[in-house]
Amino acid sequence: MKGTPRRPVRTLDTLVRLRRDLGTAPQPLPRLAVPDGMTAPLGCDAVAVPAGIGPLLMPRLPRVGCVYADDTHWWWLVPAESDYALDWPVPARYAPGAVLPNARQLPGLVHRPEGTLPYTPPIPLYLALCRLTGTTPTWSRPISA
Repeated sequence: MKGTPRRPVRTLDTLVRLRRDLGTAPQPLPRLAVPDGMTAPLGCDAVAVPAGIGPLLMPRLPRVGCVYADDTHWWWLVPAESDYALDWPVPARYAPGAVLPNARQLPGLVHRPEGTLPYTPPIPLYLALCRLTGTTPTWSRPISA
């Protein structure tokens, strides 16, 4: 094999050293957890509203799933992709994967429903938010040509 350059042999020790040299892995983003004993077969997203609106929503909903809160926001767990074809009204924020990228610490669980599903039904939540914010639901808005 004249003229063929020799490649260095990579051992497991070399690979481990190379991995360590890459630095630390990025920290996972904080996410709202489904409580123990509950399952999220439809995936899990979250809808956040300012803390002042949170208590006003609770009595307007036919079923309340897991709700988390801190001093500034309340979060409702909803099935994944509950933002499909919906424009959640301002000041609500939709959080895919229930990820809270700007959270310094995770909020506390303030409501846990009976049973094993953590979800608040998204359509009643959406309609209650629209009513509280004076927003016309997406499907009731005029269509322009």
